[in-house]
Amino acid sequence: MKKYIFTSLTLVVLCQITFAQRNETRATDADTPLHLLQPDYPVPYGKVSAEAVTQVLDRVYTYLNAVTPAQLANKQSNKILTDFSSIDANTTFAKADFRLTSYEWGVTYAALLQASEATGDPKYKAYTDERLKFLADIAPHFQKLLNEDPQNRLAMRSFLNPHALDDGGALTAAMIKSVRGGNTAALRPLIDHFIQYILTKEYRLSDGTLARNRPQPNTLWLDDLFMGVPALAQMGKLTGEAKYYTEATRQVMQFSKRMFNSQKGLYMHGWVEGMNVHPEFHWARANGWAILTKVELLDVLPENHPQRAKILELLQAHVKGLTACQSGSGFWHQLLDRNDSYLETSATAIYAYCLARAINKGWIDKVAYAPACLLAWNAVSTRVNAKGQVEGTCVGTGMGFDPAFYYHRPISPYAAHGYGPVILAASEVIQLLKKQPFEINDSSLQAIQRK
Repeated sequence: MKKYIFTSLTLVVLCQITFAQRNETRATDADTPLHLLQPDYPVPYGKVSAEAVTQVLDRVYTYLNAVTPAQLANKQSNKILTDFSSIDANTTFAKADFRLTSYEWGVTYAALLQASEATGDPKYKAYTDERLKFLADIAPHFQKLLNEDPQNRLAMRSFLNPHALDDGGALTAAMIKSVRGGNTAALRPLIDHFIQYILTKEYRLSDGTLARNRPQPNTLWLDDLFMGVPALAQMGKLTGEAKYYTEATRQVMQFSKRMFNSQKGLYMHGWVEGMNVHPEFHWARANGWAILTKVELLDVLPENHPQRAKILELLQAHVKGLTACQSGSGFWHQLLDRNDSYLETSATAIYAYCLARAINKGWIDKVAYAPACLLAWNAVSTRVNAKGQVEGTCVGTGMGFDPAFYYHRPISPYAAHGYGPVILAASEVIQLLKKQPFEINDSSLQAIQRK
């Protein structure tokens, strides 16, 4: 713990040093066009090629493919189990760097599907489809054990017996996308199971807003927009049933009514029903989950849906607020409007993806926002190390009502939250580069407008 807190604080200091302009010249404007001097940027600046983005994407994929085996093992002996009919209470997932059923991996599975779409390379989709089939194949065996003893601490317990949206919302959204993409594994029972949890079992406020009873009674977590809404939206697309779109849009509007600061264009992280004053901590990754939710929803929401214009308006207002907070390095800060908090990778990657996706879909102005998107990607690319690990990601974070809580959250390359967003960002930036030409005009990056 102390190691990562030290790293986070050191990062702030180093970035403050880095941002100082060091490229001073003694030339005069009489004999040198000073406006054309090369700035001393802290991260790469300007145009990037789709090939360079793909190289980063491949590095991340290669690492993840090596460290997340789709295997079961005996808890005591660590012996790999291949016969699923012999699954018992001593069976767990084989040792890996990341958990195959976490919400972070739900994001990663969905991201890899988009990576195949962007690059035409089937290996990314295969990663997702194979691991989701693995989960579908083992789930009935673990469910049987859970039915026999509900206290069993089983490998798939959190998904099969959920107690929070985190336990399967993002994973369910990925499962639906995989099914829509042609995966023939027996995923539908798992999908229906968790959709019913969202609709009928998750705790809610009296008006139906998805809520929790921690850290205070009747608390809204901005994170829960993403943990619930995309799965509902995908279910609407899968089934064609309007009720899922109705519930998904209702949640976005009810969360936003309470938590979106229209002056700043940012969301607070937490809202508590019993509080008269709501401290506004604009945590970066939670705002990432919120904007990603709106992008996910607009991706599948019918064009004639009565709430579509309002969701789009919220997205545009959020984009305006977020881009106003982007640092000169291309990253965003852990607390968006507090520039002495550290620069954080996962949120920056989410914003890079959402900006690229919104530009590609025509939802926001490409001339205004494409340079900020590429600047964000260039920043994120510097945090993918030679091994393919994503560095600078804040670990899992609860909710606090004081700044120190957010300022000093540790960072780690084993914080799974960074991987799906980086893959998403790479995939959509590749699509952006295919569609949109860029140029350097008087030293600044510009999106070219076709006449």
